[in-house]
Amino acid sequence: MAGVGRLSSKDAVLLLCDMQEKFRPNIFQFTNIVSNAARLLQASRVLGIPAILTEQYPKGLGPTVPELGAGDLKPHAKTSFTMMSEDVVGELQALGNPKQAILCGIEAHACIACTTFDLLEKGMEVHIVADAVSSRSQTDRLFALSRLRQSGAFLTTTEAVLLQLVQDSRHPNFKEIQALMMQPSPDTGLMAFFSAL
Repeated sequence: MAGVGRLSSKDAVLLLCDMQEKFRPNIFQFTNIVSNAARLLQASRVLGIPAILTEQYPKGLGPTVPELGAGDLKPHAKTSFTMMSEDVVGELQALGNPKQAILCGIEAHACIACTTFDLLEKGMEVHIVADAVSSRSQTDRLFALSRLRQSGAFLTTTEAVLLQLVQDSRHPNFKEIQALMMQPSPDTGLMAFFSAL
């Protein structure tokens, strides 16, 4: 059934956008956003989901923060607000053009938004992990999430993604995924989004 948004580990890619050192002091809920993204990256390794990492102008904004745990990934440097650089598009093609993107990182109203628009225009299904996405201001973050939902992206949470990817407690990797959910996701201020609807 088209448009339901059911995630599948067989046809997904995890996109990790610009979680860099210089953003640390200025991004709303930065520590919790990166913590949730790190769990998604761990799950992607367990489930065999490829991950792609970008860095916005790393010469000026520094490297990806170490707590993301992405040291094994080759970051794609960029200056544009979209992740869809020539290198990233080439990597997606090499992966067989996955149909679903799980998107996390910063900033919601800039690089996450531009990436989402590009992915949707390419016909990809976009799952924005709302508690793994942020901006400098909570206002920009919440309005961006609302805007992106209007454009056709699915909004979800870290734990929801983990559960949807395994689907069943009999999944061979369920115990490993369950271990990633032992601690509930921290509150990242999303209830304000729903009270505004």
